[in-house]
Amino acid sequence: MKIAETALPGVLLISTPVYKDNRGAFFESFNQRKMAEAGLPTQWAQDNFSQSQKNVLRGMHYQIIQPQGKLVWVAQGAVLDVAVDLRKSSPHFGRHVAVELSAGSGEMLWIPPGFAHGFLVLSESAGFCYKVTDYYSPAGERTILWNDPDLAIPWPVNPGDVIVSSKDATGAPLRSAEVFP
Repeated sequence: MKIAETALPGVLLISTPVYKDNRGAFFESFNQRKMAEAGLPTQWAQDNFSQSQKNVLRGMHYQIIQPQGKLVWVAQGAVLDVAVDLRKSSPHFGRHVAVELSAGSGEMLWIPPGFAHGFLVLSESAGFCYKVTDYYSPAGERTILWNDPDLAIPWPVNPGDVIVSSKDATGAPLRSAEVFP
């Protein structure tokens, strides 16, 4: 397992070997011993999975109550995965990092609590997996507007082609969002 810092300290790109043969491919998405040795969480509250079509954008989500760390990867297809630092005390507050994740790459992204998270489906469809460190809290859920000009996330899609939920379409701009201390 290889771990690399991204442009945002704390957000980590984790690469694991992918074993391919005539049957397909295999990779280890979680190994408690290796994660513990790397200083990453080894206890998870939930495993989640979403299936989405091309141009679906989910995000930018976070929880003020019961903040979640997320370990994410793609089981099928490809996405552009984005994390935004929402810690007001951070020198990186409001900055984002974007990483393309795809099935079979063996790459995962660790997004610690204090960050908003979202992704855009780049392939015809995508199966997206994530482990979270705390339970879903409807009362604590918040959404930052995915196309907030203050974030300046370069989503590789025509804005008119993006498919978002009504919740994501009406997210708060960063300047008025409830953020972490």
